[in-house]
Amino acid sequence: MLIRIRSRDGNFRFELQPTSNISELVDRILETTESADPATLAISNQPRGNETLVSTLKGRSLKSLGIRHGELIFISYSQKSIPSPSQESFSDKTLPSVGATSLANRPWENVKEDVVDQSWRTRDGKISRSRDPNFCKHGANAMCDYCMPLEPYDRKYHQDHNIKHLSYHAYLRKLTPKTSSTAAAALPPLVVPDYRVKVPCPTGSHPNWPAGICTACQPSAVTLQSQSFRMVDHLEIASTEIINGFLKAWRSTGLQRFGWLIGRYEPYEEVPMGVKAVVEAIHEPPQEGELDGLSLGLPWEDEPAVQTLAASASTPLRIVGYIFTDLDPTPEDRTKNVYKRHPGSFFLSSLEVLFAAHLQAQHRTSSRSSPSGYFASRLVTAVLTATADGAVDVAAYQVSEQAVGMLQADMIEASVDPGIMRVKEESRGDDGGMARYVPDVFFRYRNEYGIEVKKSAKPTFPVEYLLVNVTHGFPQKPSPVFRSHQFAVENRPGLENQTIEQVMRSLSELGAPDVQVSQQDGDVHRRLELAKWLSDWHLIAFLDTSGLLSENDMKVLTRVATAPNLDDPTVLDSLLVTESWQTLVTFARESAPPRRPTQPAPEVPPANILDEDISPELFDEIVASTRGDSGGGDSSRSTGVRMCPHCTFENTHGGADCDVCGLPL
Repeated sequence: MLIRIRSRDGNFRFELQPTSNISELVDRILETTESADPATLAISNQPRGNETLVSTLKGRSLKSLGIRHGELIFISYSQKSIPSPSQESFSDKTLPSVGATSLANRPWENVKEDVVDQSWRTRDGKISRSRDPNFCKHGANAMCDYCMPLEPYDRKYHQDHNIKHLSYHAYLRKLTPKTSSTAAAALPPLVVPDYRVKVPCPTGSHPNWPAGICTACQPSAVTLQSQSFRMVDHLEIASTEIINGFLKAWRSTGLQRFGWLIGRYEPYEEVPMGVKAVVEAIHEPPQEGELDGLSLGLPWEDEPAVQTLAASASTPLRIVGYIFTDLDPTPEDRTKNVYKRHPGSFFLSSLEVLFAAHLQAQHRTSSRSSPSGYFASRLVTAVLTATADGAVDVAAYQVSEQAVGMLQADMIEASVDPGIMRVKEESRGDDGGMARYVPDVFFRYRNEYGIEVKKSAKPTFPVEYLLVNVTHGFPQKPSPVFRSHQFAVENRPGLENQTIEQVMRSLSELGAPDVQVSQQDGDVHRRLELAKWLSDWHLIAFLDTSGLLSENDMKVLTRVATAPNLDDPTVLDSLLVTESWQTLVTFARESAPPRRPTQPAPEVPPANILDEDISPELFDEIVASTRGDSGGGDSSRSTGVRMCPHCTFENTHGGADCDVCGLPL
């Protein structure tokens, strides 16, 4: 078969067999150049990007790599640092061994993808159709063009069902060639946009930027267009209480709030090969809210601890996005809010787009279809904003990979107009700043005559070109992982305070110190109430920072609190036997206030019970003195002093009862 080669040395054609080894093609390529370094020789099916080192393809045939008759292959390499008078032949013995070096040069083969990605890769994802009664003329067990399954990227199906973007895996199926899986694995179809100057230059023929630049190291022109796919197709919030609890702070103070969405990714059957983010909790980091914005500290110091805690749940959780409020009550009616975000103004401001691009660049998605092993991000941006009738609703978005690439290349910045993004000016660092190369940027739009026009994006362009819409909603039958929302929310000083005293008091009220394993405790209702109270994300996050529970026992608590069978009486058994739990309930028992007596008060003792405390000799002496038998009896009678025989108090009045004890004299 005929193989076409294009390199910096020109265009060449070679006659090879489909079963020929890749080393034969490499030998023919090296014959066309004198300065190529064989260790850096790479092939690609695209003019730029997707390069694969031939040293990682040892022993592979051209057919197994998906190279067909008439295929055009692009060659790139670096020149030798020390020129050699003769060019050594590239053979199998010069290829490095396949092992650690091969895996390092092909990182996508060692990537561990998310569970939802593994699930979709095992399914064909085709859209099944039933038999058409008008056009199908065959039997029930046959199939034709009118009822055969459609590909997940079928354009007409998406238009008929009002689906604006392809799902991530449908986009992959569209890009993957209809060849063997081996060829698809050898050349990953995804390319990450990179608008930065290549340093050093692949040719090595000039100084690095900004001292020099050429067509080999400078990025191509950028044409902005709506991204055809999205990494997340739907945002599902497990319960309305999650949003109401987040809005409680804004309703109390009027200050805007920010929170991280804790949840997981699941298949979304409403979109072909779709993925949805299910939100189970909102974790609020330290922040300073204002009436028209808020201040955050990035990077978030507690993010690794929160990620580890969420991953230890019975169904592993993670950070799937973030949410913030943008609510401003109307002056006329404080129960309604100003309708800010609409097609006539903006959906996400240019500053919010840059913030989303920055966070998406930090939370990349593992992918076996990308040469780097990572591609795009599933981090969702959610906004609580006003609707046209003044109510509060959720809006969900992502930003495109073009936005992330332009931000990493330092090409764009926010403008005063929230709906406009500004392109920075090129700089060579002469003024002491950082050198910045800005390629030509264009965007397409339809003018008033319906004609598609290409226009320069410098100095500004609409921010909508960088947005990706994500649908949202609530489940019809809510089944949240966390059953309780009673504990105070973190980082709300002055409004809600988290203290260990609250935990101890609640444990005492629930009778936690008396709860034992299910075989020794028959109070099922008390065990159920305790399990539901523990199933609170904010409580779990607080206990994780308190230091009262060890790391292993904290994982046990998280698994128990997120167990799907929380109504099972035995679900608490694994937690009750841990040392940390025993310590916690001991503190709760010791710090608990004294319980009220459950038995009635004892009967009042008889009136003469105090006489038992007086010795018989003293009692006789007191009685004798009151009767005048002793020598001092006359003086007491003459002064009118009467001594009580019970408490020995000298009463001077003439009453019948003692002034102190109240007993008869």
